[in-house]
Amino acid sequence: MDAAIAMVRPGASTAEIVSLWPRAEDFGFPDETAAFALQYGHGVGLSIWEKPIFSRLVSLDHPEILEEGMVFALETYWPAADGWSAARIEEEVVVTADGCQVITKFPAEELLVAGRKYWTVGGALNTLRESQSHLNTVAGRGGNPPNPPAEAGRGEVRPGETT
Repeated sequence: MDAAIAMVRPGASTAEIVSLWPRAEDFGFPDETAAFALQYGHGVGLSIWEKPIFSRLVSLDHPEILEEGMVFALETYWPAADGWSAARIEEEVVVTADGCQVITKFPAEELLVAGRKYWTVGGALNTLRESQSHLNTVAGRGGNPPNPPAEAGRGEVRPGETT
């Protein structure tokens, strides 16, 4: 999601954005039709779902060009290893002259919690946070995310840390 948000700017296409999302097969669905509304984006304005539409099922073959002032939601889904649970995150975005601004104020990157520290697959989260959640990640700032350290895990206490 963060890499997709970092890609939002005038002139970008919905196909460019959704090409960064995992394929349906990557999270256990047989094809994009089966996973259609799980990774989705849509304009927000007079109605709840309007253009532009972001979907691997539709946008790769029928891209729409983003323009300054567009307001839309980008929604992602990822299942948990238990085969039952999942997370679905939605961020509202406004296209600006030189990129975008996330107007969602809930810190989505803090949803995975264990103990007194916040953890994600990439390790412990910094306690100083940007209000635009995507800016709290390397991908959200337009860089390539590093490979997570092998020892990173939820709830793990590292030498020198306290719980």
